[in-house]
Amino acid sequence: MKNVAVILAGCGVYDGAELHESVLTLLALAKGGAKVQCFAPDIEQAHVVNHLTGEEQEQSRNVLVESARVARGEVRPLSELHADDFDALVVPGGFGAAKNLSDFAFNGTDSVVESSVLAATQSFAKLNKPAAYLCIAPAMLPNIYGKGIKLTIGNDPDTAAAIVAMGGEHINCCVDQFVYDPKHNVLSTPAYMLAENIAQAADGIDKTIEKLLSL
Repeated sequence: MKNVAVILAGCGVYDGAELHESVLTLLALAKGGAKVQCFAPDIEQAHVVNHLTGEEQEQSRNVLVESARVARGEVRPLSELHADDFDALVVPGGFGAAKNLSDFAFNGTDSVVESSVLAATQSFAKLNKPAAYLCIAPAMLPNIYGKGIKLTIGNDPDTAAAIVAMGGEHINCCVDQFVYDPKHNVLSTPAYMLAENIAQAADGIDKTIEKLLSL
């Protein structure tokens, strides 16, 4: 049985972890026979968005507390994640990956990965353990693995150009496929960067998780 860590970025597509992607990931891992533990950084969200209106709200929320909504309470602070205890890592997308786990949504090519997220993800990289990044989350990969990392966010030209400027090698990819970088042992799939519905998102995520668990 594979032991897999999942890093969540809150709860909600516009300011946290994308719910469909997160649930599809957890479902695919469960169907693949993996044991899963969710983690999230114990930090404040970059901002809070009303998902009904799309408007930013004058309030604050904690990423770890919000991630507990997705994980049904079974989530631990990211500071407790140790790569030695796990066989693989998965990071679902949603704007939280680009706002809370990193600041890519705000600073693009000058973005950095949040310190606790960087430490956790690089611990998997240093051990060459398999990892999968979904949707916009792969935009963090050049800052985690360094120049030359092969990845996809689908085919959005502006986002791809930013990733290339950061040192990544972007590969266009269909929604139902994934990109695998064997040197770095990293998978990425477009998910809702391209998916028009939950079934399309599931196609790519299922294949990505199946590959992850085979590594």
